[in-house]
Amino acid sequence: MIADPFLAPSTSPGLGIEATRARSDRLPLLVLGGLVASGLIVALTAANTRQLLPSSIRVSTPSYLAGAFAHSGVDVGLSGLIIVLGLMCVFYALAVRVADRLPMWALLMAIAALYTLVLLAPPILSTDMFSYVAYSRLGALYHINPYVHGPDAISSDALYPFVSPRWITTPTVYGPLFTALGYLLASFDVAAQVLVYKLAAAVSSLFVVVIVYRAAALRGLNQVKAVTLVGLNPVVILYGVGGGHNDLLMLAVLMGAVYVGLRQRDGASGALLVVAAAVKLSGGLLLPFAVANERARGNGRQPSAAVLAGATVATVLIGLPSLVLFGPSVLHLLSTLQGIQSHGGEHSIHGWILSAFGLQRWIGPVGIVLDGLFVAAVARLAIRVWRGGLDWITAAGWATVWMLVTAGFLLPWYVAWLIPLAALSRDRRLLITSVILTAVCMTTL
Repeated sequence: MIADPFLAPSTSPGLGIEATRARSDRLPLLVLGGLVASGLIVALTAANTRQLLPSSIRVSTPSYLAGAFAHSGVDVGLSGLIIVLGLMCVFYALAVRVADRLPMWALLMAIAALYTLVLLAPPILSTDMFSYVAYSRLGALYHINPYVHGPDAISSDALYPFVSPRWITTPTVYGPLFTALGYLLASFDVAAQVLVYKLAAAVSSLFVVVIVYRAAALRGLNQVKAVTLVGLNPVVILYGVGGGHNDLLMLAVLMGAVYVGLRQRDGASGALLVVAAAVKLSGGLLLPFAVANERARGNGRQPSAAVLAGATVATVLIGLPSLVLFGPSVLHLLSTLQGIQSHGGEHSIHGWILSAFGLQRWIGPVGIVLDGLFVAAVARLAIRVWRGGLDWITAAGWATVWMLVTAGFLLPWYVAWLIPLAALSRDRRLLITSVILTAVCMTTL
């Protein structure tokens, strides 16, 4: 009796291998599809799901800020939103896990789709864009120094109701370059400025993706995996691009500094690091590691000072115009930042933990100890780079981790500072840490 080939199970090992391979090849595409689908749900429901909107427009969202999907009428509510964002984190982690099997064309299409969706959505999760607008109007339209006064100084302005009550008395904490650039937009209406800031964030983030792709090749790393870690990160997409945050502009300059540093153009690297800090002060964290790397690369010879020379030139070129435009009060941003960090309360990892156990009175003292640990950790990491015992990008990544976990005031989009460095590091632990911190920051909604 001859067995029916259509009824009998296949005994051909080749067919079994091909079937397994086909299923394996579909998984990365399904993961990308899940990420895009969850992003689509966020974009479609953002205008009607109050938890996704900035706090100042949750009660009444102007039509010119409601985005292209304002009439969808869908509200997923808090529980639905938790599920969607949770799935987004899971799909992101899976995408990083299977990145070596992702087709580049599919990865780029997924990134383009997600960025387009959040650009069409209303401002997401943060009022910071409205603060940017307020600070630009303070200086350009009302001739009030934004490093001395907060938005409450222009309470009669039509923009004022959009600023979060938490920040109405707080002077700007942003670098003089970013603040000065904001002056150019001061006469635009709110809708136009929101669009400009979101577009600037999107373009900056895409620039970071390109830089990471090229830098990964210089370092002999998997380029697709590096792009996956950066381009699909849900915090970068939802908070960064969706919220129009200047962190992404700072990161674009910062990663430009890293790239030219990898090409051993140390003077340009030092200058760009100062430019990044002039957008947002946290960009300056990489400077000691760039200096230490330059010395380590000298192999015991007389160390070059190109990084410091470039940084000095950039400081002068930015600092002098800043003093003319803002006066010495530009230095007030340091004390303003210190005040915010020291009163972060539950908006920090240690503050949240202590508050959960009813130990709020210890937040301040613990914060002081953590500040000391952060400084010590950065110094130790920089010394290791100086001695040639640690890669400078990896060291800068771990220093950023220390900055995040010890911060007295931590906002979700700050994790974006870490992601490109983790993508260019050979330390797998840093990559895993970046994914974990992404998930942690997504839970702070």
